[in-house]
Formats: sequence, structure tokens, C-alpha cells
Amino acid sequence: MKVIICGAGRVGYGIAEKLAAEENDVSVIDTSAVLVQGIRDTLDVRGYVGHGAQPDVLAAAGAEQADMIIAVTLYDEVNMVACQVAHSLFNVPTKIARIRAQSYLRPHWADLFSRDHMPIDVIISPEVEVGEMVLRRIALPGATDVVRFADDKVAMVAIECLEDCPVVNTPLEQLSELFPDLMATVVGIWRDEKLFVPHSSDQLSTGDLAYVICEHDHVRRTLSLFGHEEQEAGRIVIAGGGNIGYYVASVIEERQPRTRVKIIENHRGRAVEIADSLKRTVIINGSSLDQDILVEADIQDADLMVALTNDDQVNILSSVMAKRLGCKANLVLINNPSYQSFTKTMGIDAHINPRAVTISRILQHVRRGRIRSVYSVQKGAAEVIEAEALETSPLVGKPLRELDLPKGVRIGAVYRDKQVLRPDGDTRIKAKDRVVMFASLDAVRHVEQMFRVSLEFF
Repeated sequence: MKVIICGAGRVGYGIAEKLAAEENDVSVIDTSAVLVQGIRDTLDVRGYVGHGAQPDVLAAAGAEQADMIIAVTLYDEVNMVACQVAHSLFNVPTKIARIRAQSYLRPHWADLFSRDHMPIDVIISPEVEVGEMVLRRIALPGATDVVRFADDKVAMVAIECLEDCPVVNTPLEQLSELFPDLMATVVGIWRDEKLFVPHSSDQLSTGDLAYVICEHDHVRRTLSLFGHEEQEAGRIVIAGGGNIGYYVASVIEERQPRTRVKIIENHRGRAVEIADSLKRTVIINGSSLDQDILVEADIQDADLMVALTNDDQVNILSSVMAKRLGCKANLVLINNPSYQSFTKTMGIDAHINPRAVTISRILQHVRRGRIRSVYSVQKGAAEVIEAEALETSPLVGKPLRELDLPKGVRIGAVYRDKQVLRPDGDTRIKAKDRVVMFASLDAVRHVEQMFRVSLEFF
């Protein structure tokens, strides 16, 4: 596949890195010569210095032969115009744009991005995507990662196995026997900085991070089985009243009226603006690194500190201070991957990588085959994939135990006729089933092949 990426920042670089590793033909455009040179030096891609919305720059990057353009510059308008030019002049089939300003995304203007107006096939709003991720984490304390699939009926939950975890040292096949009505399957394990897909005879160990695919209604019971009985936060302090912080607070006001939220915002103008828009949220103007401000926000009585500023260092340090002052738990937004490896040692309970959220959203449109959703874990070491089985798929018809599934693939759930099925050796996949599975990086291409339309079908 030939892909043009406009924007060589963190998100653009991450997408280029992923696609180049899978041997796609990738060209990257950016106005910064430094960023373009850096991406040329480290990745097997072509780099072009220029404006991604200008026809001559797109032509030089090979737009006439491109299958897809992904516009993720810092500017919404550049992203939109780049897609428009790619469509009008070069007839690029698939156009993806990152749009951050919520005014473009209001339902009233939904027709803006139609083919007759601004022909963008996929709109990605990082603030909304990350905000929803934050809200899922808040709703399910004890989970270090939560993603939904299959019309929100299936969830992938990452759960840390602590010292008192009841299911450690128990073969996974025994867990199925002990809890036959629990719709949950352990599909991946992160242990000693390595990720692997377990066999039924494998056991969980203390310190493992278990990736579990389960029916959404069984998530809390699954967390309890792993020894996580944390109560949902009733008092939350948010550091940062930007787009994400505001979005999280506004949704909590709408969905959880009993939850008390306070926002600490450093810029007075922004603090006044969100104070006028939010109804029950208390806004405090000041720095979340100021201990007096944290005390004013009653951090010592808070159940959760959520740090969502644009500065990783502020997020990390304010969260550490919050716990020292008595806050029960914290959740931190971290952009820089180099900071993520030592969060536990600093007393950070959970973190969110906004780049990973955005890249996962894009990957589902890059993947070949009938792929409905993709979520990348552990810096791309594996993916959780939801795919629709076609009549020609080699999965259809045979019991799972007779299938020669690629090494590194484990099926976690089957969604059929609005019902979630936990797969076992006797399960037979039917056409139109939606299969949610865990696949290591080496196995992703095999998964794509399993869900592609065979030429024999035509």
C-alpha cells in the first residue's frame, strides 16, 4: 500500500514507523526540515519538506499513485485542505484527517465532511478519543487499560496481577473450569518486558499484566477475580482545563451527577471560560505543581487525580505530589514514550499515551481485510483486532481446535446475533461473526489474510 502522511510530529512519526515496519510504501511531508531529516535517518520512508496541502508537494510525494493520505499536522485547516486537494486533483481513494477543533465536529455541521463538500473518509478527534479513554479508566478502577469492541458488547481489559491476586499460579485452562459462566479469556501476558500469547497450560505470575477479552457486562466480575476491588472514584481532581480536561468534566457532569469534580487550570482566561460552561465542576485558577493549590482543591480527600495538561513533566510531578498529600490514586497523560517506562517506580498508578490512541484509530483503516477495529498495545508489540468473518474465510465452518491458527494469535470472543460467545475448542465460526482476537506483531499480517475476500469468491 502506498501511503502519504502529512505531518512528521509524534503522531505522524508513529504512524510512519508502524507502516514502514510492515513494508508499506510511505512518504512523509512536513514544513520542518529537521523533522523530515530525522524521519529519513531513522525510518525506511521518503521525506519531503513542504506544505502538505500544496499540489506540487503532494505530486512530488507520489499522490497520483497513493492509496491513502493521512493528514495529522498541527493545523486542522491544513489537514482538511490536504485531503480536499488529494481528492480533487489526484483522486486518492482513502483520506484520513485529524480534526481537533470541536466546532467542526458538531452534529449540526455533520454534512461538512461528505463527499460532495469536504471529502474526508475518516475524521479523528484526539481530544474525544483520549477523553473517552480517560472516562473508561475512571469507570473501571483496577484496570490499567480498557477498550471496547463489537458495539460496546466486548471489552479488552489489561489487569495487573498483584501479590494477593487469587488467580496466580493457576493454569488458564483451570480458570475456565472453575468459572464456566464467566465470559472472559486471557489472551496476552506482559512479563519481564516481553509480551506473549499464552497457551491453556500457562499460568499467571505476580507482576504480570494480563490482557483479558471479556463480555462488557462481566468486566467488573473479572477485575474482582483478579483481586481488584477498587471503588469508583467519587471525588476527582483534574489538572488541566484544556480540551481533554474540559471534555472529561462535562461528560462526568452528564453521566455521573453524584461524582464531584474539581479542575485546576493555570491560565486565568481559560479558567473563566470553562467555569462559565460547566455547571457543577469547581474551577481553581493556579498551578497543579503548587502544593497550596492542591490543598485548596482538597487533594487529601480525593479518590483520584487525573493529570491532563499539555506538559508531561507537570502531569507526572503533580500526580506524585497528589499521592504524597493523601490522594488515593492517579491517572496521568504522558506523550513522551521515554517517560512511560518508569512511571511505576515514581508512584504513578496508570497512564494514557494519546499517540497510541490516535495511531490505533488509524490502523483499523490501514489494515486489509474486513477489519472493524484495532487497538495497539505495548508500543505496537501486539494488536487487539475485531474482524468480520466472510464466507470464504478459512476460519468458517471448522471447530477451532481443528484450525491451524497462526502462532501468536488467540481468539478472545465471538460476537454473533448481538450475543457474545466465549470460544472453546468446539466453537465454529460462522460467516458474518465478528471475532475479537489478540495478535502479536508477527501475526498481524496473517490475521489480515484470514479476513480478506478470496479471489475464488468472485
